[in-house]
Amino acid sequence: MGYILIIGVMSYLFGCIHGSQIVGKIKDIDIKNSGVKNAGASNTTLLLGWKFGIIVAFVDIMKAVIPIVVVSLMGQHYLVAGEVIHLLMFVAGFFVVIGHIFPITMNFSGGKGTASMIGMLLALDWKITVICLLALIIFTLLSDYLVIGVFFMYLAFTLTTLLFGFGLYPTLMGLILMAISSYKHIENYYRISKKTEVSISSMFKKKSTA
Repeated sequence: MGYILIIGVMSYLFGCIHGSQIVGKIKDIDIKNSGVKNAGASNTTLLLGWKFGIIVAFVDIMKAVIPIVVVSLMGQHYLVAGEVIHLLMFVAGFFVVIGHIFPITMNFSGGKGTASMIGMLLALDWKITVICLLALIIFTLLSDYLVIGVFFMYLAFTLTTLLFGFGLYPTLMGLILMAISSYKHIENYYRISKKTEVSISSMFKKKSTA
């Protein structure tokens, strides 16, 4: 229990490091309160272009990868049982995403967690990674909206943790993250219904004509 608490707190604080805040200070812009008012890579891309969007995405992805890898290496070094290591890795990723969405550095109102969730996937298990990223890509392309792909990525994550036998707690973490992500994307779903949400194809068109 002590390990879970320590890893949870440290991972949460790590999750509070926002790529959008770093880029925002460099470019002297409050990304969180500009554009579509989201402290993430997609809004950064809309405001500042793909280069800065990639920087934000890289920071937000790696801040999830690093704690999970550290937990895995420490677990192997101290000969912790495999199922315990897996649980602690899930705990680390979960709290990084929570830290990104509810950061103490932004009065608990941060981004939507997509990039950090991708980082969590990349560091956990290759089978889960492949399935979830395929779900993200396929449903994003089919719908032309990233938010739809994100929903199916979370759904795939929850189902794979259950089907691959990672245990009850990782599956519950998946359900919680999926519920939070859906809540955070309500405005996106509303804009889709009104046909005002920025589509993936329109973003590429803007890039090609820039």
